[in-house]
Amino acid sequence: MPTATAPSTDYRTLTRVLRADIIKMIEAAGSGHPGGSLSVIDLLTVLYDKHLAHRPAEPNWPDRDRLILSKGHACPALYAVMAHHGYFPKEQLLTLRKLGSPLQGHPDRLRLPGIELSTGSLGQGLSVALGLALAAKMDKKAWRTWCVLGDGEMQEGQCWEALMAAPKFKLDNLVAIVDYNGGQIDGPVSEVLDLEPLADKIRAFNWRTLVVDGHDHAAVDAAFADARKGGDGRPVAIVAKTKKGKGVSFMEHPYEWHGKAPNKEEAARALQELSHG
Repeated sequence: MPTATAPSTDYRTLTRVLRADIIKMIEAAGSGHPGGSLSVIDLLTVLYDKHLAHRPAEPNWPDRDRLILSKGHACPALYAVMAHHGYFPKEQLLTLRKLGSPLQGHPDRLRLPGIELSTGSLGQGLSVALGLALAAKMDKKAWRTWCVLGDGEMQEGQCWEALMAAPKFKLDNLVAIVDYNGGQIDGPVSEVLDLEPLADKIRAFNWRTLVVDGHDHAAVDAAFADARKGGDGRPVAIVAKTKKGKGVSFMEHPYEWHGKAPNKEEAARALQELSHG
């Protein structure tokens, strides 16, 4: 396991702000997916802040890292992080899911600069990420591909085809991050189709596999730094243990808040909680 040291950024405060942004935009939209957005926000925050090579002012920079949010329904978290980094004005967050907005209910690469792939058809993102990583190897480029998947998504067979193929092509420039929050739209993952032992299964496919608390910013930081080392020909998988709806007590449920927007009263209650840490 990587050694965790205290991160220089106050991620605890920053992620409270970003969680509040998620609540505000989903409440304004009247629809969306708060549970998985709140569970993944810590991972995306640390990734964009310290480990993803990107330029908000130049989103098509050729040497950028590629980030695929395969669990596209969690795009409110991605939009919150992108706005924080200046890809677009933060005020635009409240246009989530509005007609004509670039902030659609799933990421749309034709509408929003900085989105690499229109996602949300679960199971497909890792295959595209594999192709991007292979292209970088063939072109002798140094950029890396990061793919964020949901745990329910890991029940898709296409994910396992990609897991099998990546080591064959020695794609040590590919990192798969599983947001393992334990819930999906139909219920707890363990009851719908249990993935365990997930880390052991991925490791058996010859991926270098790390397990981390996905809400421990120092541990996530260390895991991402470890993943960037590469060099041994193996892709890296990070199984991040998270909690659905993390940060808002009444949303911390395996599946109830998967795809339900808070009403005004619930949003106010959530924002009150977040304001007090």
